[in-house]
Amino acid sequence: MTPTARHPRAARALLLCALMSALIASAWPVAAKSPADPRLPGEVLLRLRSTADLQPLLLKYSLSLRAQFGNRPIYRLSLVGGGDSDGVIEALELEPSVLDAEANVLHRSPEARRTGAWAIGTLAAYSAQWAPQAMRLSEAHALSQGAGVRVAVLDSGIDATHPALAGRLAPGHDFVDDDADPSDVFDAGNVAFGHGTHVAGLVALAAPAATIVPLRVLDAQGQGNAWVLAEALLHAVDPDRNPATNDGAQVINMSLGSVSRTRLFDALTQLVACSMPAPTDPANTFTDPSYHLDRQRCDAFGGAAVIAAAGNDASKDIRQYPAAEGAYGLLPVTASTAQRRLATFANYGPWVDLAAPGEGITSTMVGGGYATWSGTSMAAPLVAGAAALLKSREPSLGARGVVQRLEQTSAALCDTRAQRQVDAEAALRNVMPAATPCR
Repeated sequence: MTPTARHPRAARALLLCALMSALIASAWPVAAKSPADPRLPGEVLLRLRSTADLQPLLLKYSLSLRAQFGNRPIYRLSLVGGGDSDGVIEALELEPSVLDAEANVLHRSPEARRTGAWAIGTLAAYSAQWAPQAMRLSEAHALSQGAGVRVAVLDSGIDATHPALAGRLAPGHDFVDDDADPSDVFDAGNVAFGHGTHVAGLVALAAPAATIVPLRVLDAQGQGNAWVLAEALLHAVDPDRNPATNDGAQVINMSLGSVSRTRLFDALTQLVACSMPAPTDPANTFTDPSYHLDRQRCDAFGGAAVIAAAGNDASKDIRQYPAAEGAYGLLPVTASTAQRRLATFANYGPWVDLAAPGEGITSTMVGGGYATWSGTSMAAPLVAGAAALLKSREPSLGARGVVQRLEQTSAALCDTRAQRQVDAEAALRNVMPAATPCR
């Protein structure tokens, strides 16, 4: 990897050149049925009832072990000799020891999926834009600024040298290259380059005293896979793999996803948000002894609220995962406009719980500058910041409690009753927001 690719400031000139061509693609496409996302050929993600069940299945189906999710009975497998995994997955799902078997699908940011270019922004626009007023952030900041809360940002990486992010970052990790440098990597063909830096800047805008943990899960082309996201989720809540230390994030932002559901994320969200069924619950699938450390972590520190972008397909039928998983402690977020209406590009429907400003949003960009972008990816980190404000003010609230509070104190959008917009001050005061006239 070249120094220019790894060090964002050296890429500034290349970035500005790429911007000129990116601005041509400024219009959002008309909504259409979205095809299934690509999958990594020959790979199987497997969740078993017990770790003891793995070896017989490896032999029976000619599978090799690539990775294990800690010491839990969750695995990344490959077909020996390669080939199509569909038939093997269908057979595995009939095995009594198998809880889930599925392909390892690719994930992207919504802005990479539905091309929407960013434009050059300014520091003044970042500080004085419409989003904070719409969320009543200044009033909320008089009550909390997010101190003591860690927000993990699972995205394309970050420009850690950006002045607006200085002093606000904890050590992160790159799960794409498996190293300790989660820098946003430049690629001239990726219109969503800088996505993670932009997202992190919005967390900082909403929760200026919170600590941001950058976790790179999208490569230079803006793509990641389900297993890499799973590894990052585990790292987010327990970086040192010691459940007795309080070093995990209390809020996780995922401005990315896939239109192909990965059932593994439902289980992972339960682990991360500490919404696992009780050990005596007949529906409990976390019975293997390896989950004991998860329960120990949850008993000591509680779980992390997971905030996920709902996608930019302008559709109520196309669902983006993990936002659409419906798990406790997970909050799907769509985008609104300055007129308090649903953004034209935003996904919506009964599976989407909350909206936040997402049209024409200015935030930090690789190289020390600023950019203006539109998307549900911009809305999600503003809600993640609001969650950090709430968690800082009420540390005893669990992940489910944080999500419920944000939902219950939200305000109706002007053009729909189904989607409601986050109100940070109302959430902190635990009151219904005052009515705002529609224009």
